Amino acid sequence: MSLAVRVIPCLDVDGGRVVKGINFENLRDAGDPVELARLYDREGADELTFLDISASVEARGTTMDIVSRTAEEVFIPLTVGGGVREVADVDRLLRAGADKVAMNTAAINRPELISEVADRFGNQVLVLSVDARRVRPGGTPTESGYEVTTHGGKKAVEGMDAIAWAIRAAELGVGEILLNSMDADGTRDGFDLEMIERVRREVSIPVIASGGAGKVEDFAPAVDAGADAVLAASVFHFGTLRVSEVKQALAASGHPTR
Repeated sequence: MSLAVRVIPCLDVDGGRVVKGINFENLRDAGDPVELARLYDREGADELTFLDISASVEARGTTMDIVSRTAEEVFIPLTVGGGVREVADVDRLLRAGADKVAMNTAAINRPELISEVADRFGNQVLVLSVDARRVRPGGTPTESGYEVTTHGGKKAVEGMDAIAWAIRAAELGVGEILLNSMDADGTRDGFDLEMIERVRREVSIPVIASGGAGKVEDFAPAVDAGADAVLAASVFHFGTLRVSEVKQALAASGHPTR
C-alpha cells in the first residue's frame, strides 16, 4: 500500500512575521507565524515547515522564541530551518520543540555537517533544503542544467549541480530533501515536474516538492513526478486554497492522504 502523501504549509519568516513574495523578492506580510501554525494544525496539515529566510543573509541563528511558541501550539511535526551552522544549532532547535531541522547553506559550505548531525540525532531529523533553478544564460553550466542557490535564491553556487548535490547529501545521511524550485517559487504556475522527476530517479529518500503551487490541480502531478510530500505557502496564507481542498484533489487523483 502506498504511503499517504503529506501536505505541508510553509511559514517563511522574516523579522518575526510570515512573508511571501515571488522568487523571494517583493515580500508581503502574511501574518503571525504562531497564529498561522495554529490554523494549519486545525485544518489538518500533516506537517509544518518554518523557515527563517533572513537568518543566513543576516548571519544569525533562527529566532528561537518563535520556534518554541509555535511548537507549543501545534501537535503535528514541525521542521525548522534558517541559520543552522553546526551540530549545536540542531540541538537547540530540537530542544526548542522542532521535530526536524532543515539546513541549506551550512551543508553546502561543509557537507560533512550532514553526517555529523545524522550520526548524533539520526537521519530522520535532518532535511536538506535544496534551492535549485535552471542555470541562467551566462552562468556556469552543470551536468543536469540545474544549479544550487543560497540566501533565498540570491546567490548561485557556481558550478554546483543540484541533482548531484541531492545524491551526495542522501549518501551522507540526510533523511529528506526539500526540493524548492526557485524559478517557480511564488509564481503559482505549477511545480517544476522535470526537476522532481530527475531527483526522484536518483535518490530513495523522501522528496518534498516546493515552489509553484497555484491551484488544486497542481499538486497531483508533483506526486506523479515522484514527490512524497507537497509544500506550499502563499496559496494557503492568503486563502486561495485550503489544506482540505488539496487533500481532496490528491485523493480524487488516486493518491492516499491522511
